[in-house]
Amino acid sequence: MPQTNGERVLADLKRLADFGRYKTGVHRPTYSPEDVASRHWLAEQFAAAGLDPVIDGIGNVIGRNPHASRRLLVGSHSETQPHGGWLDGALGVIYALELARAFAADPALAELGIEPVAWADEEGHFGNMLGSRSFTGALPESEIEAGKSRDGVALRAALVEAGLAGRPRETLDASRYIGYLEAHIEQGDVLDRAGEKIGIVEAIIGNSNYWVTVTGEQNHAGTTQMARRKDAAAALMKLAARIYDRFAELAGPRTVWTIGRVLIDPNAPSIVPGRAEMQVQFRDTDTAYLQRFEAALLELVAAADRTGPCHIEIAPISRGVPALMDPAFQDLIEQAAERRAPGMHRRMPSGAGHDAQILSRRIRAGMMFVPSLNGVSHHWSEDTKEEDIVLGAQVFADAAASILQSD
Repeated sequence: MPQTNGERVLADLKRLADFGRYKTGVHRPTYSPEDVASRHWLAEQFAAAGLDPVIDGIGNVIGRNPHASRRLLVGSHSETQPHGGWLDGALGVIYALELARAFAADPALAELGIEPVAWADEEGHFGNMLGSRSFTGALPESEIEAGKSRDGVALRAALVEAGLAGRPRETLDASRYIGYLEAHIEQGDVLDRAGEKIGIVEAIIGNSNYWVTVTGEQNHAGTTQMARRKDAAAALMKLAARIYDRFAELAGPRTVWTIGRVLIDPNAPSIVPGRAEMQVQFRDTDTAYLQRFEAALLELVAAADRTGPCHIEIAPISRGVPALMDPAFQDLIEQAAERRAPGMHRRMPSGAGHDAQILSRRIRAGMMFVPSLNGVSHHWSEDTKEEDIVLGAQVFADAAASILQSD
């Protein structure tokens, strides 16, 4: 089996965190100067590992192995959330780099190639998983042309500023790879609370999102009698409470739901709101539950609209489709975990979205988790024990070797 260097993994992770360091975390938004610099640094590391690095027109960094007869694509994303953590995405990229080195150093694995990749914008600063969707042919030019950040920066302009304009976008040749493998911090507390070391991902959730708009009547908050009000905010809050109650009745063991964005117009203390909006999101690895939640949501909105006093509309933003990880890959990751951490692993779903779900639409895919301390992620205090990072790298390398050596 390939032997990983734990000290080198930790050093590389800490060096990558220097690009945009913020407190104990990192602020490295997609196409920011820090993000661009980190991608060039990664390309240099890929070259030093004996690979042919490419930074493509969407910002993906890929280390090509021209000599291997069997190849595994391995990676994650390298940008971060605003004021985010140092391991989200970065762990999988540095693991991929370390695997490429470990395989190259082992003569018995000379014919087996690891091609590391750092995807662009999995975090959604400009769009939904731009890098992996571009690579798999699911990102049309029209979306790039129309894309904007939440700050209103045009995606096309950001690509120019990042020095990526005019570069070709790399595309997946499915025949080139046995499959795709991704390692990630769990971003939840299941492993940490159980004292376990490795999570074998069975499926990545489907994530459905809907936009609800309530239209009432804006008026003076001091002179409009309560019985005559068409208060959009009050109607929205009542509907939100009904949604939470109904979803709790329908939920499966892995269902989660959130109302994470609310807009009130005109959002002033002395005005009865005339308009209120919210985004409703629900996630599950079972399509049946997603369909059940959608039907319940539509029914609740229709009922609230009928009873008034406000008009309520709903529009889909996205309908989630769960992504199942390859069963054979799951078995081989589990076997590697049992060798290195007997009894300290579990099969589990991923409650967050990952690039692996995009790759799984085109090639076989597998995913592995290491624990997140206290389940914290998308925050600068995100962390994982160093010994768990080191152990995870070796388990991941063992699993990759087994996958490449399998039929």
